[in-house]
Amino acid sequence: MIRRGLLVLVLLLSAAPAFAVNPDEIMADPALESRARALSTQLRCMVCQNQSIDDSNAELAKDLRVLVRERILDGDSDEAVIDYVVSRYGEFVLLNPRFETKTLLLWGAPIVLLLAGAAAMAVAARRRTGKLTGTALTTEERAQLAQVLREREQGNGD
Repeated sequence: MIRRGLLVLVLLLSAAPAFAVNPDEIMADPALESRARALSTQLRCMVCQNQSIDDSNAELAKDLRVLVRERILDGDSDEAVIDYVVSRYGEFVLLNPRFETKTLLLWGAPIVLLLAGAAAMAVAARRRTGKLTGTALTTEERAQLAQVLREREQGNGD
């Protein structure tokens, strides 16, 4: 009984994003609807911010879904639809920002930070290894060490 209830709950929760697109928004042509859904998953809900407009129930997300469908019906290409929405809402509306000069820092920062972290770890490991192994003894230090060991042996031999 518990398993069946858990299964129903999991199925309902997994279908939650499907409830975001209202039936009145769905286009009659399945190919156009598929394009609209694919574009909607690329656009950020400006209210929810971590959801696509395809997954969001916010009014603004609904308006954007309708706008995307209108632009598709007007004959715009996928890129033209995205460009139109970006022109109105800015680059932030894209869930995956474009790789451009102005977003170079955004895309390059993780790589730079990863390399800097690896370099810092290498330097720390090298320093630690140097402290553990030390440096070779000079001839004078070896003579002193031998002297101390002999004296110690003589002291224990009494």
